Amino acid sequence: MPAENETQKVEAVLREHAMSYPGAHEDFPWGHRALKVNDKTFLFMTVDGAKLNLSAKLPDSKDAALTLPFTEPTEYGLGKSGWVSAHFDSAAQVPVPVIKAWIDESYRAIAPKKLVAQLPERGTAVPGPASRPASRPAAKSAAKSAARRGAAATRSVAAPVKKAAKKAVAQVKSAAKKTVARVKTAAKKVVKKAQAVKKAPARKAPAPARGKRNPTDQLKRARRS
Repeated sequence: MPAENETQKVEAVLREHAMSYPGAHEDFPWGHRALKVNDKTFLFMTVDGAKLNLSAKLPDSKDAALTLPFTEPTEYGLGKSGWVSAHFDSAAQVPVPVIKAWIDESYRAIAPKKLVAQLPERGTAVPGPASRPASRPAAKSAAKSAARRGAAATRSVAAPVKKAAKKAVAQVKSAAKKTVARVKTAAKKVVKKAQAVKKAPARKAPAPARGKRNPTDQLKRARRS
């Protein structure tokens, strides 16, 4: 199956998850998919070929999320409000459980309290139509639990990524040191050659061949006569 179709399949899974929340609906401002609740967006998502881009509001796990190599603060000033954007080059790079946790956290941050109160304490699971409404204390506990699970999932992804990044940096530093060493060696050779040229005695002008008169001597003789 082409990479583009795989990415669209992942997008469909995330869309279905987001649409299962109470009052969720979608809109397409500027041609991009936006998942909303009470006309307020809690998830932006676009597919460009094999690439998937998305943004969600993460007031609790923002700092942990931004340690990942595929994330950045959302543009247009939204990053200051806790919005985080993620960019993936292929479907295989998308950590679906982590993104579902982000969707859950973002929905709870945007949705009205009366809708959040309907969510069961199920973490990142899809709420579903048969779920029983939860009490307000239970809803608050569910929100905290979802945030903790989202942050934990984010950290579990960040750990191996950080190790790989450190290894790559070490390899780059090692290669740089070797290059610098080669350059220094070559520079020393050039300096030695230059010093050797300076120390070499100057060559004398060759004596005129026998039978041939030196032009200078001829000029002196002409003046004397």
